[in-house]
Amino acid sequence: MADQATFADQAMEYMGSLYSAALRMTRNPSDAEDLVQETYLKAFRAFGSFQEGTNLKAWLYRILTNTFINSYRARRRRPEQTELDEGEDLYLYRRLGGLEAVTAGRSAEEEVLDHFTESDVKEAVESLPEQFRMAVLLADVEGFSYKEIADILDVPIGTVMSRLHRGRRALQKALHEFGTSRGLVGTAGESPG
Repeated sequence: MADQATFADQAMEYMGSLYSAALRMTRNPSDAEDLVQETYLKAFRAFGSFQEGTNLKAWLYRILTNTFINSYRARRRRPEQTELDEGEDLYLYRRLGGLEAVTAGRSAEEEVLDHFTESDVKEAVESLPEQFRMAVLLADVEGFSYKEIADILDVPIGTVMSRLHRGRRALQKALHEFGTSRGLVGTAGESPG
């Protein structure tokens, strides 16, 4: 059992990465700050139940993700509130930097990504359905393993693998369509430009 007195020493080092993840989830700096604050409050209260020697970062991300999902579901029940802020949130999100990686390994599609702006990629990630976006962000941006993502999202590893596969395919398709419309990608058998 973990001692709450050591919480600050152990957990605070993850604040920057948790904020970055919260910002990608919420697309709004103020909401991201609120999400991280609520995460740390919940984590502090539950720190006595944390098993020392297990992955603290994954435990914190699970709290962050569950908190976000619960607030996301609550907002979906009140759609009139989210529609009013959506334009400003997306504008702020597009202006922010920091999407480090979108897919693992170098593929032909990734070579084309070199021609996309960061906001183009963010827009494609943003267009993913929520469950796929969360899996892609946790794996490809935050670098968690399938098992860690399964623990964070509280789903089986097979579900994580499926969501990642489908999310990456949807992302690939969105970026390909965007590249084709901009003339960055040719149709099958053609070279771009």
